Amino acid sequence: MIPTSPQDSNASNDQGKHAERLGLLGQEQMSEHQRRLANGLINGPRKGVVGPFVPLLYTPRILEVVEPLGSELRFRGELDRRVHELVVCFVAARTKNKFEWDIHSQSARDLGIAAQQIEALHDEIAPSDLLPQEDAALQFVQQLLTSNRVDDDVFSKAVEFFGSSGVVELTAVTGYFTMACWLINITESTSAWM
Repeated sequence: MIPTSPQDSNASNDQGKHAERLGLLGQEQMSEHQRRLANGLINGPRKGVVGPFVPLLYTPRILEVVEPLGSELRFRGELDRRVHELVVCFVAARTKNKFEWDIHSQSARDLGIAAQQIEALHDEIAPSDLLPQEDAALQFVQQLLTSNRVDDDVFSKAVEFFGSSGVVELTAVTGYFTMACWLINITESTSAWM
């Protein structure tokens, strides 16, 4: 059930000192469709309407298709979990998004990724002491975010480690989390229903 008022989130983006541009809708402002989607987020693995889902709630038809993609990539993807978290941390650092950074850097720590590796990612640098497949993934993502494509060598190395389907997933994770970070950044969303 949706609470009657939003709670402040412990995580915020770099723009958190400003008022939210698109804050969390109040229960009375939501359509039945929006309330149903909000309840699904609260009662699902996300445990709340947080991060990009705050602005996405303004467009329930988009939320309805974006959230399952995010859930698939985050909770059921085939990429190794360390690779996934390294990629998301790199995207969050690159987009200067504190909300996704805080969540995924903690997940990376929980998976045993060393503090100095996480610090390098925060500085948008691929750590030098990664496993070969982790390094290949970050080279792929770094090149993709820099030039909107990857060269043949980087692509071939990614296919070698992840296969064709893994390269598609790697690209989708990069795109999805870039979108999520952008949504938070442009709306300056910091509130949450929990």
